[in-house]
Amino acid sequence: MKVEIWSDVMCPFCYIGKRRFEKALEQFPARGGIDVVWKSFQLNPGMKTEPGKNINQYLSEVKGWSLAQANQANNYVTNMAKEIGLTYDFDKAVVANSFDAHRLIQLAKASGKGDSMEELLFKGYFTEGKNIADHDTLFELAITIGLDPDAVKKVLNSNEYSDAVERDIYEAQQIGVRGVPYFVLNDRYAVSGAQATETFLGALNKAWGEWEKERPALQDLTNDTAVVCTPDGECK
Repeated sequence: MKVEIWSDVMCPFCYIGKRRFEKALEQFPARGGIDVVWKSFQLNPGMKTEPGKNINQYLSEVKGWSLAQANQANNYVTNMAKEIGLTYDFDKAVVANSFDAHRLIQLAKASGKGDSMEELLFKGYFTEGKNIADHDTLFELAITIGLDPDAVKKVLNSNEYSDAVERDIYEAQQIGVRGVPYFVLNDRYAVSGAQATETFLGALNKAWGEWEKERPALQDLTNDTAVVCTPDGECK
């Protein structure tokens, strides 16, 4: 069963939501049948990459908050992340546009490594203070999960996968996504935000139950005289 997740790698609640969802999957008996598909979303498409700017200063400018308010908001999110086992360090966070990071995620998805790429980008941004718009940084992260170095360079030195990122964003607009993280289960049920693990587990159980009922049963039209080979090497 497919679970699509719209997310931005610079969204603090998206990383928390990812971890809470993963904890729900750990408790879900049929977790082996879940296909997680990461979808691109940008909270601030027009953001300029400014490595020298403190994230609290940035929030103060774009939201009209005082520096104290920005710091208080980030402390609140940091404590929330800590409860789920994540370490946020906003003092090191780099103000950066996430578009190229999303293009890299699209490349990783094509190799079945989308989740690994998401995880490294989240950790790089929120914990390690990496500049997720810097191509050298993105290259190092990509090869860490085993992506082909030449393919990564080709993407970073071109506009490849830009259309895929923009399609995801357009699709989000079409289904009414107004914020992330946003989870869609079996093309039918939506869960918005970094919900509690129990909420995700309940949604998985409900969606899975319906998905199982709707799966067409195989009709066996085998001729009894047919010869088959079994894994033990016997043919009969």
